[in-house]
Amino acid sequence: MVQNTLFSLSGRRALVTGGSRGIGFALARGLAQHGATVILNGRNTDALEVAREKLELEGLNALSAVFDVTDQQAVTEGVNRIEDQYGALDILINNAGIQKRCSLEQFSRKDWDALVTTNLDAVFFVGQAVARHMLKRGQGKIVNVCSVQSELARPGIAPYTATKGAVKNLTKGMAADWARSGLQVNGLAPGYFKTEMNESLVHDESFTKWLCMRTPAGRWGSVEELVGAAVFLSSDASSFVNGHILMVDGGITASI
Repeated sequence: MVQNTLFSLSGRRALVTGGSRGIGFALARGLAQHGATVILNGRNTDALEVAREKLELEGLNALSAVFDVTDQQAVTEGVNRIEDQYGALDILINNAGIQKRCSLEQFSRKDWDALVTTNLDAVFFVGQAVARHMLKRGQGKIVNVCSVQSELARPGIAPYTATKGAVKNLTKGMAADWARSGLQVNGLAPGYFKTEMNESLVHDESFTKWLCMRTPAGRWGSVEELVGAAVFLSSDASSFVNGHILMVDGGITASI
């Protein structure tokens, strides 16, 4: 029998932004379970250390890198430091993001700027800093976390929808620029998942009822259900996949 290493991440290093909780932590754990050494990124040193220790207790290889993804200089220095101290980055999971729910006519400039800076600028900052190293090596995987809101809108989150739509097209632009140099850049777009960011919606009975009726799968997603897609996009299995947005949404974007 031939050993199948198509989905193996053994010996690879993956940087996961926003990696201390929620989707970021779940993806980091999943990549580590498939052999990668994961570098968790965030701004909170204590939270990162707790997350790193959890993975280590499971026998997984985990490191941490503290820097603010919304600060371009800090990103450049942080990525260079990772390359110097930990070795070459093979995978980037661009996951850091925030949400703010408010009627559009009441949305403040401050909240708009925070969403754009965290959800869009940071994807560019980190993607560019990591790609500069990957391009020299002629290989690398970048996975930008998009959203079902990259395609659809609903009341109260128009600015979030705008940022995630932009991340979708930035992903395609990155692929257009870097694919010839050996990089694969794709998007992972979750539907509605049970996370800390969605906690208020999960406990809202009327919203959950609407979601279950609207989603063909009839339920919320579990963050562990994103791992397979992330591993695929991070492994050799996706060697000819570029500029693709992979929806993991229980079918919500496939039906009306």
